[in-house]
Amino acid sequence: MADPLKWLEDLAAERSRRGLERRLVARGPSRPGRILHEGRELINFASNDYLGLAADPRVLAAAVAATREYGWGSGASPLVCGWRTPHEHLAAALAEFERVEAVTLFPAGFAANFGAIAALVGAGDAVFADKLDHACLIAGAKTSGARLRIFPHADPDKLATILHRERSQYRRVLIATDGVFSMDGDLAPLSALADLADRHESMLLVDEAHATGVFGPDGRGSCAQAGIADRVQVRVGTLSKALGSLGGFVAGERRLIDQIIHQAPSFIYSTALPPAAAAAAHEALKIANEEPWRREGCHALADRLRAELRSRGHKVPDSRGPIVPLIQGESETALDLSSRLLDAGLLVPAIRPPTVPAGTSRLRISVTAAHTDEDVDRLLSVL
Repeated sequence: MADPLKWLEDLAAERSRRGLERRLVARGPSRPGRILHEGRELINFASNDYLGLAADPRVLAAAVAATREYGWGSGASPLVCGWRTPHEHLAAALAEFERVEAVTLFPAGFAANFGAIAALVGAGDAVFADKLDHACLIAGAKTSGARLRIFPHADPDKLATILHRERSQYRRVLIATDGVFSMDGDLAPLSALADLADRHESMLLVDEAHATGVFGPDGRGSCAQAGIADRVQVRVGTLSKALGSLGGFVAGERRLIDQIIHQAPSFIYSTALPPAAAAAAHEALKIANEEPWRREGCHALADRLRAELRSRGHKVPDSRGPIVPLIQGESETALDLSSRLLDAGLLVPAIRPPTVPAGTSRLRISVTAAHTDEDVDRLLSVL
């Protein structure tokens, strides 16, 4: 019989030829800013644990206490029996933090963006998305049945032209953008996008995944930093980056959250995140509020690294905050440099297509509050 999966071997060979092969690597235990790999402790510049809270003893203690009281798994979707007291407490704390009426939680940030879009638009509607938006925004738009329109990265003038020409064709319109773009580290032109949303009677969704806890007054994100938080109808965040836990959330008016609870497929049909994860995120949010030095130190160290890299001739885009991309161009070049850094005790991932456009493969350096000036000196010295 013919092998119905033979075509997979051809695809794998092509990936290998183009330097795009990926594999899972089981690493060992970690502590803030460090991770074990094959018996060696590496300086970890790969993690999105921006505030260094994933292994904070207070966060771990909150998770352990919740596990002992509630068990690990939630056992069902939130609407069946998965929504527990830790979820309720976290949602209330996030609503206060975001200064909105309500918040609901998802098992992942991907699920939060995907579900929010699917709950808000459908056939006869349109989603206008930045070219460099995260894959979950694009997937949500495609699944919703709405028409997906891509506009050039961070180009509100081009979006304005498209909206002026096409807005009348659609029942509802959603403009969707990352607040901080995860591979380039730049911020979206949020004020201009909010103006366009107002002018064209459109909803605005901002994915705050890499901004929550890191940008804006009190770490409330890129919308707050731009001064337009109250003009953004849908704010989506994650619990798995600066808050060091697991899951995602959507924040906004009560009527928005009610719609998501009733219509978001990734909320209705997914088991709720573990109560312990909710408790850990709640504790991390409290620490982030009480210890602004984490956010401030992360920015200061990343700014220093960017300046030093540029002064030495490295190609670094106009990023802000903890994400510092080091452009290499071809996949093989990025992989080789990442491998050589690993040999020197530094974990810095090579990012290649399709995650980034062809010809822009890079090292994605992620600076956290757990890093020190000595860690940055070591990275610069090896580079």
